[in-house]
Amino acid sequence: MEITTLNPYTGNELGKYEITDIDGVKRIISELKHNQLSWRENMDKRIDMLRESRNNFERNADNLAKLMSSEMGKPLSQSLAEVKKTLWLFDYYLENGKNFLADEYVQTEAKKSYVKFDPLGVIIIIMPWNFPLWQVVRAAIPALLVGNSVMLKHASIVSGTSLKIQELFNLDTFKSVITTGKIVDEAIKYSDGVSFTGSTAAGSIIASEAARNIKKFVMELGGSDPYIVLDSSNIDEAVKNSVYARLQNNGQSCIASKRFLVQEDLYDEFTKRMLEEYSKVKVGDQLDKDTYIGPLSSASQKDIIDKQIAELRTMGTVLSTGENYGNVVRPTIIRMNRDYGEEVFGPIAMVKSFKTIEEAIKLANDTPYGLGCSIWGNSEKAESMVPYIDSGTVSINKIVASDPRLPFGGTKKSGIGRELSRYGILEFTNIKTVWVN
Repeated sequence: MEITTLNPYTGNELGKYEITDIDGVKRIISELKHNQLSWRENMDKRIDMLRESRNNFERNADNLAKLMSSEMGKPLSQSLAEVKKTLWLFDYYLENGKNFLADEYVQTEAKKSYVKFDPLGVIIIIMPWNFPLWQVVRAAIPALLVGNSVMLKHASIVSGTSLKIQELFNLDTFKSVITTGKIVDEAIKYSDGVSFTGSTAAGSIIASEAARNIKKFVMELGGSDPYIVLDSSNIDEAVKNSVYARLQNNGQSCIASKRFLVQEDLYDEFTKRMLEEYSKVKVGDQLDKDTYIGPLSSASQKDIIDKQIAELRTMGTVLSTGENYGNVVRPTIIRMNRDYGEEVFGPIAMVKSFKTIEEAIKLANDTPYGLGCSIWGNSEKAESMVPYIDSGTVSINKIVASDPRLPFGGTKKSGIGRELSRYGILEFTNIKTVWVN
């Protein structure tokens, strides 16, 4: 049985990959367990080897970015930015990892008592296609630095990228496996932990399997982030930032702003100017250096968005920026009359007005998700809203974005656990208490 990858803009075949069966996956996990025993012993050696990995990614940035864009449709400029951000993540953890994992001494009546952070073993990371490098490394780098080994099961449409990532890590403690979701679910029982990024529905299945086998898991799931524009905002900045906030990665981002909540005095002007800006972006071949919106990741993803737009037509007024074609969906704005509970994974912005701060908070929280929230306006007034917003991140006068220095994750159906920062590196450790008399 094979997986075939396609360029979502041209439809051209890119590669064919044999699927590994459960016995093959078990063999890979067994090898990773064996290799992890020596890998965990020397942190200085791990740092040196991960620095070599980092340099491999830097040397191959252009080819890797082109492969990523070819397989899943991201504009080439954004793939290059993704590789650059990955290098930042490497540098951050290589510089800070030792301090993050140092023993913590606690004064008690013992001769010596402290907390140490041990690796768990083999961590399975199950990752999506939308940020095919960044999603992988933000789970893999901290897990490897701790002393774990890692098996990557990537989305099938980026199988070539998955194998390229393995090649660039060039470690016997990092392996990519081309297999099915069903097989990797079965393999969880042989692992020591699971990190998953993807849909809430898939996360629920994986979390159930991990819980059944008492395995630690971290989940970063869907989002329907609000972008709140207060009447005290700088409307020029709020409009300008709404472009990348919604259209990054062709609108296929969990942390993209999807629901634009605008105070009523600014609502008409904001919507008009937002449509003007959305109409300016270049749409087309993702490998063209000037393209801002490329194709959606696949024909099936395009079908989902077409159905959602049809539903949204019954809930508001659709403002289009042009005709869609192939797997390309042009930026679209919907002036909403009522709420839409589902996540829209494409360049579709839902805009709704509000009167009071209390109403804005209620609308922002009126979703099963809680990943991020962006607020534009007077910083003191915006910050006073923070305790009442149900999300893992609140960004004021800035779009929501992950940053290696800060923890990232969600609440409600947007996930459990944290990635990045010191909080992320401790997720796949045994936090061990040591007491010496």
